[in-house]
Amino acid sequence: KYFTKMSTVDRYQGSWMGAGIENYVVWLAGHDYKDRCIWSRVPLVFAFGEFASSRGATAIDELPALVDAFVEFRVADQHRRTGSTRSMAKEIRGPVEQMLSIVLPGFEPTGRRPFAEPFAEAVPGFFDYLSRERGLRPLTVHTYRFSLDHFADYLGRIGVDSILELSPSILSSYMVDRAGAGLAKSTVRGDAGALRVFLRYAHREGILASDLSAAVGWPQVYRLSDIPRSISWADVNKVLAGVDRRDETGRRDYAILLLLVTYGLRGREIAALTLDDIDWKRERLAIPERKAGHSTAFPLSWVVGEALLDYLRHGRPTTDDRHVFFRSVAPHRPIGSAAISSRARHYLLKAGINVPRPGAHTLRHSAVQRLVDANFDLKTVGDFIGHRSARSTEIYAKVDIESLRLIALGNGEEVL
Repeated sequence: KYFTKMSTVDRYQGSWMGAGIENYVVWLAGHDYKDRCIWSRVPLVFAFGEFASSRGATAIDELPALVDAFVEFRVADQHRRTGSTRSMAKEIRGPVEQMLSIVLPGFEPTGRRPFAEPFAEAVPGFFDYLSRERGLRPLTVHTYRFSLDHFADYLGRIGVDSILELSPSILSSYMVDRAGAGLAKSTVRGDAGALRVFLRYAHREGILASDLSAAVGWPQVYRLSDIPRSISWADVNKVLAGVDRRDETGRRDYAILLLLVTYGLRGREIAALTLDDIDWKRERLAIPERKAGHSTAFPLSWVVGEALLDYLRHGRPTTDDRHVFFRSVAPHRPIGSAAISSRARHYLLKAGINVPRPGAHTLRHSAVQRLVDANFDLKTVGDFIGHRSARSTEIYAKVDIESLRLIALGNGEEVL
């Protein structure tokens, strides 16, 4: 199917690991890998088999021990032939280890590992406590893991091997280190909050003799001290115009951007959308689980509906999964919230839009700003975008230019 020369097919199938190569190709094809990807990977894994054979390997289970040597050999050969100094190790190691994970039960690639729980042995049960006792959402629990992972790295850098060695001075120096890393105050405050909860739990469980949470200081963050990261509607149109909708990726990204700027959805809300959330008959779009814990049903805009139809018909991979948006490259999995923000950032930068921390929230803020400019009251705006409290929407009053102008004029001055 993929190689037209029978001599090439005979060479691959005649290899001592030909059955493994063929199983790998079947797996790639079953996961919708492009032909060009298969054409590049099969010769590479075949070369790995020949390299392993020259080193005395005669069985599949002997191959993992030779991966590092093969990667080093191929990188050196690539540099010698092309003169390039670019590292090719990832491009070589990835397909080889992927093939081994298919044909060798129990083999785990050395690439990205599952996100481990920091302090799992020292303070067992903490993340279960967050989920079961405090009722935190999985995404919030993940942020705790991320924050504590930074804390664990810091302890490793300064040579602290056990949390029993913690002291107020260590905790203070960690917060100074985080504050000096160029992070936003809200990020540092979030790390401090996660650490305080962790220390209180460790004391409650009798792991720490005293409650050290009070020793964790955090920067003062004032409400309404910033302004939303919105852009003008003319800039929004520039972003949308920069999407090439002639391929699957462009059709998907255009639909995502329209959802961001039309309804002000969050990235995770778009990532969670399923086919069941789109009611074509009643022309409704349901957002079943918002950040505030409630649901919203929007009228389905015909512009958004056309973009979704275009993607569903000509871009979405064939799959039994009910999620709407998928990765555009194999293996096809539902797209995540981080990828949605990354795509929004890509098109903002492509359009030359200069805004702090460009991403999905930039377009969400722009959708809200358009409602404010249209003189909707803040309660209505907050309900539309899924704010739990009206206080969360108050920041948009800072950019209600017309209302601020009237306030600045004062009594009677508008007549002048």
